[in-house]
Amino acid sequence: MAETKPMATTRGKLPAELTSFVGRRRELAGIRRLLAGTRLLTLTGVGGVGKTRLAMRLGAEVRRTFADGVWFVELAALHDSALLGHTLAGALELSQVSANPTADLAEYLEDKHLLLVLDNCEHLADACAVLVSKLLAAAPQLRIIATSRHVLGVEGEQIFPVPPLSTPPETTMTAGDAARYESIELFADRARSVSPEFELDAAGRPLVIELCRRLDGIPLAIELAAVWMRTLSPAQILDRLEDRFRLLATGKPAAPARQQALDAAIGWSYDLCSPAEQALWARLSVFAGGFDLEGAEEVCSGDGIDRAEVLDLLAGLMNKSIITRKAMTDHTVAWYDLLGIIGQYGVDRLTAAGRARELRMRHRDYYRRMAAEWETDSFSPRQADWFIRLRREHDNFRAALDFCLSEPAEAPAALEIAAPIWNFWFAGFLREGHRYLVRALELAEEPTPARAKALWAGSYLAMFLGEPEQMSQLLAECEVLAERFGDDLLRARIAEVSGHALNYAGELPAAVARLEEGLAGFRAVGNLLGEFDVLILLAAATFFLGDPRVGQFSRQAFELADSHGAASSKAYALWTLGIVQWRDHHDAEQACRSFREAIRLWLPLNDRTGIGFCVQALSWCASTAAPNELAARLMGGSRAVWRSSGAHVDETTPYSQFDEQSRQRVRAALGDAAFEQAFEEGAAYSFEQAVSLALGKETERGSTVSPGRAGGLTRREQEIAVLLSEGLSNKEIAARLVIGQRTVETHVEHVLGKLGFTSRAQVARWIAETRTD
Repeated sequence: MAETKPMATTRGKLPAELTSFVGRRRELAGIRRLLAGTRLLTLTGVGGVGKTRLAMRLGAEVRRTFADGVWFVELAALHDSALLGHTLAGALELSQVSANPTADLAEYLEDKHLLLVLDNCEHLADACAVLVSKLLAAAPQLRIIATSRHVLGVEGEQIFPVPPLSTPPETTMTAGDAARYESIELFADRARSVSPEFELDAAGRPLVIELCRRLDGIPLAIELAAVWMRTLSPAQILDRLEDRFRLLATGKPAAPARQQALDAAIGWSYDLCSPAEQALWARLSVFAGGFDLEGAEEVCSGDGIDRAEVLDLLAGLMNKSIITRKAMTDHTVAWYDLLGIIGQYGVDRLTAAGRARELRMRHRDYYRRMAAEWETDSFSPRQADWFIRLRREHDNFRAALDFCLSEPAEAPAALEIAAPIWNFWFAGFLREGHRYLVRALELAEEPTPARAKALWAGSYLAMFLGEPEQMSQLLAECEVLAERFGDDLLRARIAEVSGHALNYAGELPAAVARLEEGLAGFRAVGNLLGEFDVLILLAAATFFLGDPRVGQFSRQAFELADSHGAASSKAYALWTLGIVQWRDHHDAEQACRSFREAIRLWLPLNDRTGIGFCVQALSWCASTAAPNELAARLMGGSRAVWRSSGAHVDETTPYSQFDEQSRQRVRAALGDAAFEQAFEEGAAYSFEQAVSLALGKETERGSTVSPGRAGGLTRREQEIAVLLSEGLSNKEIAARLVIGQRTVETHVEHVLGKLGFTSRAQVARWIAETRTD
């Protein structure tokens, strides 16, 4: 998933840990000043100059000033501009969006105070410009930092050209003088990381200074050179670098000095690699967004590279800073990546050798096999790991599909990749999966079993996208092919989709009949995932019908998922058990345990739609067990979770009828004013706070003013009020929140007016009184 990191997770927040950061104090101060007075700031500069690292560092420094966080969106691996909105939605953890993701994003961001960092925009500049313009118009508290090799051209855009690191103008200076220059500081820092005994002594200092000058202060070029201090002296590095500059000068027309410096450093690093390392470097360039050891072994071995050699070659490339290893979690294997510029050099070498298409075919075939493995193994104890793996491999699946859809006669392979992972698309990339399936079906028209499966998968996704006509059209052709091929599994799948659609339409008796037909079909062919899915659908349909068989279907679904260790599926079964325990057995306590267990199973997978179902159901339980302030806050928290998921299930029947009944019950117990206060407090929670409340844990409320007691203040005004209570001046508040001083003055006036106060001291006393312990 181009996956958004707030800079702390692989989904979208800013990563908490950054590599050692050298220099850039002037640039950071300048960017902070500009950000206070603009809503779109674009960091421009040549490749390797450090735009990404600078943006990430700034994001880490201002994180606390943005109430809704700093979100990092990596765009380097995205090449289809039509998926830009969906990628951004995924980065912001909106799991389901409409055909117009820009409108969904605008609605979601409308009241958010957050910073978006859009990294590597140059190849999508036009699409980024359009999207950024619309989001900034819709969301007054949104700020955006973009990194790009050239400007986006958006009205109001502030440009900050990122310069190279400062470099000494001459070689005759003391060690202390030289160390003050950022390029020297960076070289020394990286050199010590590979050779701890390195010192910038009198003999080597002129050479290092000349080296940094020749590399024009480009951070990436300096880092690539410094890594060779493990085996070479500064004089040897400089000699080889000079050779590379001479080669560049004779091999092609003169490029700008900074581009020449980077080209020389990368080409020189390539020359110093062994032939096997060079070959692996080039072959790894077909991956998008990273790769693991298995992928590297499968795609890149052969033709001079033995599979057993790949690990050692990877280690060699890591030691030379050609590839990087990303942070791991308990659920993933080691993950590697090539920096974009270094990867492009590999692509050029692969193309020059005439092997680019061959390696892309290998890459395509590897992900086609992975899709088939997912289909056969995803209802198993490895289900959770599979979901995590496919999210990690999202960019590679995109790359494989894009290759198939751009190459003559390769579209049928796209069907074999996109269709088997239909439930991966459903779990968070609904529109994207639908787009790939439709495009592949348009290009691969031959009536094959692969097309038949893709027609079913496309119809399933179309149903959830609210496109019944397309669903019916795809399903009709699928039925014809199912009969032609005598495919019993496909017949069961057709019955499932038909029953599901009838369920959505409110035709519950017909839905149950069609789903029972599908259940029999799945059981006959031994397809466990299909059987489970239909049991869940039957449980939901019979629950809303008041059919007593709901308990039977729920138990069967739970036992099936539990016996096969399928954690995500088990969570859905727990939801069906819980709603039956709550309504039909009047056992709210046991129902709450079921819902909370489901939430805990979904949290590692970040299935916010599933969590939304359970938080919503927990609010129903609370309304009957104890219709108090906590129940009202939980109802508001349910809204917060749905808002985070991007789904709109709470706005549809029959779920909405239970929401309305629960609200009326709690409102009657509390009174209108108390209910609204508690409800709005819960609705203002973050996703994490709402889940904490649903799990029965206390939320952190002591450090801020309770939203339900804020005297009608907006979230920004609440922040201003807290800072006023700390004795900060308007200028200091502006610096803290990265906003203009006049803006602060306006907010202060609003705070005083809404609270009926005339002084800051009164605000401070009010804050002290309204803080919760």
